[in-house]
Amino acid sequence: MTNLFTTSFSTLCIALGLPFVQSSLSESVANHNFRQTVQTIADSTSGSGIIATQAKPQLVSNQFSFTEGPAVDKKGNVYFTDQPNNKIWKYDTEGKLSVFMENSGRSNGMYFDQKGNLISCADENNQLWSISPQGKVTVLLKDFQGHTFNGPNDVWVDKSGGIYFTDPYYQRPYWKRQSPDPNLGGEKLYYLPKGASAAILLDDTFKQPNGLIGTADGKILYVADIGDNKTYKYEIAGNGVLKNRQLFVNQGSDGMTIDNQGNVYLTGNGVTVYNKEGQKIEHIPIQAKWTANVCFGGKEKNLLFITASESVYTLKMQVKGVQ
Repeated sequence: MTNLFTTSFSTLCIALGLPFVQSSLSESVANHNFRQTVQTIADSTSGSGIIATQAKPQLVSNQFSFTEGPAVDKKGNVYFTDQPNNKIWKYDTEGKLSVFMENSGRSNGMYFDQKGNLISCADENNQLWSISPQGKVTVLLKDFQGHTFNGPNDVWVDKSGGIYFTDPYYQRPYWKRQSPDPNLGGEKLYYLPKGASAAILLDDTFKQPNGLIGTADGKILYVADIGDNKTYKYEIAGNGVLKNRQLFVNQGSDGMTIDNQGNVYLTGNGVTVYNKEGQKIEHIPIQAKWTANVCFGGKEKNLLFITASESVYTLKMQVKGVQ
């Protein structure tokens, strides 16, 4: 491919069959203007093509203590948590912020099911909740075989209504306990079938599982082991059965999302994007100590919504989210 930064203006004109009048002055001026134009285009265009032209992360608000758990409803409204302040906020498709729920069970990761209920990792009492559009809470899970969960952290709901969730241990200041339930036996990945009252253990080989996301066709599940700085992918065989665990990338993640091209978005130091083959295609720097989570929202589902420490940001994209 021709390198536009080293190709002269006259050479490019000749290659394209365009007229050019030779003179040292015109060549010098034209080359200067040409390279400026090329640099402007390069600066305003994402190398991966997934970010909208000239788009940069836009600060929505920095009024929070620690933001997490963004989830999008069918209309494109984004719900997210301010966990230390025990609230769930709503960022609607018109760009308006409002409090959706007080006393939110210290909700962390969240995801909408097909009926419009917000499934929440409510780790105040180490539970899994379903929150109706009216804010009514139904406790789906409170333990595993009588043992207290570490603290459900992130969640993804499949098309059948089954719920995948991770359960790492992060000591919270609002807990009375100071250590995990010794009988639970580690930090693991679980599945709750639709309508069931007991979870199924899927994988107990993580150091510290965290973010997870599934593909729109329900065939692949990605799970980050943030404690081992790795992300894995599984084939979903149905009914909560996973097979063929493979290393996806040597990078862990807090929350995660996926777009309509199958690109996977990992968080922590900003947002890092990998294509479905596990090749890094983009890094989105965010002005925050920690980028915790991400999802797609907006009327067209082409607005990347980013929770980052005390702040939330948006970024206009060329790609769209999937549900």
